Amino acid sequence: MINIKTDSRKIMPGDTFVALKGIGSNGDDYIEKAIEKGASKIICENGTYSVTTENVEDTRKYLVDYLKKEYHSKLEKMKIIGVTGTNGKTTTAYLLSEMLNKLGNKSAYIGTIGFFIGEEKKQNLNNTTPDICDLYELLLEAYESECDYVILEASSQGLSYGRIDGIYFDMALFTNLTQDHLDYHKTMENYALAKQKLFRNLKKDGTSIVNSDDVYAKYFMLEKNKTITYGFESGDYQILDFQMNFSGMHFTYQHSGKKFKIKTNLLGKYNISNTLLVVIALEQLGFERKQFISYLEHLEGPSGRMEMIPYQNDLIVIDYAHTPDAMDNVISTMKQVSQKNLYVVFGCTGSRDRAKRPIMARMATERCKYAIFTSDDLHDESFDQIISDMIDGLEYTNYEVCENRKEAIHKGIDLLKQDDILLVLGKGHEEVMIVGNQKIPFHDRTVVEEYIDELCKKGE
Repeated sequence: MINIKTDSRKIMPGDTFVALKGIGSNGDDYIEKAIEKGASKIICENGTYSVTTENVEDTRKYLVDYLKKEYHSKLEKMKIIGVTGTNGKTTTAYLLSEMLNKLGNKSAYIGTIGFFIGEEKKQNLNNTTPDICDLYELLLEAYESECDYVILEASSQGLSYGRIDGIYFDMALFTNLTQDHLDYHKTMENYALAKQKLFRNLKKDGTSIVNSDDVYAKYFMLEKNKTITYGFESGDYQILDFQMNFSGMHFTYQHSGKKFKIKTNLLGKYNISNTLLVVIALEQLGFERKQFISYLEHLEGPSGRMEMIPYQNDLIVIDYAHTPDAMDNVISTMKQVSQKNLYVVFGCTGSRDRAKRPIMARMATERCKYAIFTSDDLHDESFDQIISDMIDGLEYTNYEVCENRKEAIHKGIDLLKQDDILLVLGKGHEEVMIVGNQKIPFHDRTVVEEYIDELCKKGE
């Protein structure tokens, strides 16, 4: 473990505490707590304390410089690949890590679904992109575990907070940019510029891979970088056609005047982009197509992404979709593979981007037979306020409100008749509901499976 911290709660005796100025808090306010926990040295911009104190002009610059000086040589032993975008970064990062492991190159994954070394999940993470000190600890654990690669999800807020400052990437991947986090970024341009920081941290001999179909692609195609593009409409790698059914997809892409075919178990047009992105990354890392093509066909997506649970002649789909674009992708995919009734259970996150709430509610009621609006992570906002935002101006009435998410999922399953589909959206892999400062155990898949077992025992 590194002996320098920015979180007073994580201080161990003998550690150095660096007081960073954050967005909503000031590290100076936690210096005394850090000392109580055993900090032997304080780095701050002004002040003198009861332990060794060093005043510096900029505590963040001090921290980044310190971490680079102490650990840069170890990080250089691994190839570090960053993945960013509104949607698709978890699937892309996870699949790339899985592929590298299957190819005999030990890989670590750091992102939304946790921290993995090889095939083993080591821990859950509080943030997609951890605090800079926590991130260094994970990277050093990957190094000590003799990983060849680290695949890191880079979130816009993590980038804004400087969590990857001082870390340089061998490769940077961009999936897409759609509405999300505007409560924090305010504008889409600010959102794009935050994600752009990943591409500014690319090594001189590094490679960026960018979705050229995206309207914000220009923000990630920096002149100083070697950039490769991909997309349906254009790109160095261009997708020409695809076929999809419940068993998976086939698609054809073109590169350097040649056509290639890919088969995957994944579903959804967006997963064609994710899969192709993995293919491009592997080729740019020096792997030949014949080395990985057979593995690609059998890869499974990460938990909580288009997880399908059969129930009698019906299907229940659990997905992390919590943005308008992600919801549109899931609904579109299901409509492409089935003409049966589509039902949806979902809620909107509290204390987050309010503008997307009516968009998602309208989409659900316009494109599904029936919707049940329920709780997601409330954080510090009331359920009534969230629902009020969701139904504001809503034209359709094919919905109901059920605050208890467990009851809402049960109601959704009860709606299924014959060959119908229920979408349970928003939480995906997550195992807790956040209400205020509480983390209440909750897992959509577990709720679904337990209720199905209950119904089966009743003979329903």
